[in-house]
Amino acid sequence: MTVNKDSKPGNAGWQAVLRLYRYVRKAAAVKAPEGASGNRYRRVVVTTAIVGVIGVLAVVGGKQYVEANTVDYYNVLMNDQLVGTVDKPESVEAMLLSKAEEVKKSHPDVNMVLDTGKVSYQPASGYKVEPETEVTIAKLEGMLTSYATGVEVKVNGKVIGIVKDRETADRIMEKVKDKFTTQTSAKSSGKVTALAYSGDSDTGSERKLKKVEIIDDIDKTAVNVDPTKIVDEKTLYQKLVVGNLTSTKYTVREGDCVGCIASKMNISKQVIYENNPWIEDDLIKVGDVLDLTVKKPAVTVRTVESVSEVVTTDPQLVYRTSANMRVGESKVLQQGSSGKKRLTYRLTKDNGYLMSEELIGYEILKKGTPKIVVKGTKVVQGEGSGVFAWPISNHTLSSSFGKRWGKQHEGIDLVGSSTIKAADDGVVEFAGQKSGYGNCVIINHKNGYKTLYGHMKSISVKKGQILEKGDKIGIMGNTGRSTGTHLHFEIQKNGVVQNPLKYL
Repeated sequence: MTVNKDSKPGNAGWQAVLRLYRYVRKAAAVKAPEGASGNRYRRVVVTTAIVGVIGVLAVVGGKQYVEANTVDYYNVLMNDQLVGTVDKPESVEAMLLSKAEEVKKSHPDVNMVLDTGKVSYQPASGYKVEPETEVTIAKLEGMLTSYATGVEVKVNGKVIGIVKDRETADRIMEKVKDKFTTQTSAKSSGKVTALAYSGDSDTGSERKLKKVEIIDDIDKTAVNVDPTKIVDEKTLYQKLVVGNLTSTKYTVREGDCVGCIASKMNISKQVIYENNPWIEDDLIKVGDVLDLTVKKPAVTVRTVESVSEVVTTDPQLVYRTSANMRVGESKVLQQGSSGKKRLTYRLTKDNGYLMSEELIGYEILKKGTPKIVVKGTKVVQGEGSGVFAWPISNHTLSSSFGKRWGKQHEGIDLVGSSTIKAADDGVVEFAGQKSGYGNCVIINHKNGYKTLYGHMKSISVKKGQILEKGDKIGIMGNTGRSTGTHLHFEIQKNGVVQNPLKYL
């Protein structure tokens, strides 16, 4: 064995070899003890030294061999459980990125999440270890799951559907509001008193939307869900607005009225009128079968509208007397002029159907001038002034004048104090039962005007009786066809029905 004595090994093993080499050389020069053969002694010493050198070389060479064949690798853990081994973490990370992209592409219209759990790595090394990179990655991939994130929409605690995000849910609810707001406008066309708000400049009608709200309890909650259960925007919108259609029939009972039935069945009177066009002037009778079928969407959109219209008022009649004119003679001193009055209503609708209407005010836009007529000095008893008073105190309008849903309502319906009073001076022309009106009184005011009072419980006057404005003529009731307790009040001018609100 030859070792360069001038070499400078770079590790401790070779330093040890060099020291042993020097030891052997010294041993070869050692003198034999007395009585021993010198050459034989030196051979033994050298042989022993050489054996030691060989042993050291074996140790040093083996260690270097092991180090040269030691492999670094990583244990892969998922949720702290060992999955397998890989050569490097980057191999796993590349698979996770690729899998995440694959999951997103599988459902491009929803927000997908790859659930990797907690993936961690532990460095390790071993002699001639071969990391099972492909097997470990395949096993880990099989352990991955995915899900979609979405928003669950509930109406009054009932799940209607799941959409991909809150923005989509909010947008759908706004579209639902818009549908029934637009539907409200479409249903409310035509020049009908309380419903004449088409914006016709000729009539001066005007409509203002004051409030739009969904009155149901709406809950929008983020959830993790199977992507196949997420619906698109159009599908959820249809579920919310279409509703279920079930055939509903109702048989009129004693004491029923259109408004009473609507309230009892929680529907609009408009539904009753549209489904039963044979109803005239709110008149129904016991035994009539009503069709109350209506679609009820999953949500109820309530709108509150301010509606106004301008009506023309006829000139008031003012009479003067003249001693120079014979009894029965008359002369017009001033023709008079019409005025204008703006009537304002508040309409409340659910999903476009009228639920209530309320007269909330009126404004004089143009004051008319009276028509002045001079008559003979003899006063004719029972002749009205042409200025009408409300026929009941504490009055509330429950149904207005005009066409509604294809039918003409020839007066107004009022509720309030039970005592009914003459709206102006006049003579009782009719007092008794009248078809459709039940107990009814008609007063002739002898100036072209007549007033009619219907559905009375009792009558306090008789035919031919002269009345003054404010005289009691009866008590409010529910006679005739079932309509509920109220007063039906009409004003006729020369035989033509008028809108009483123009005169009151």
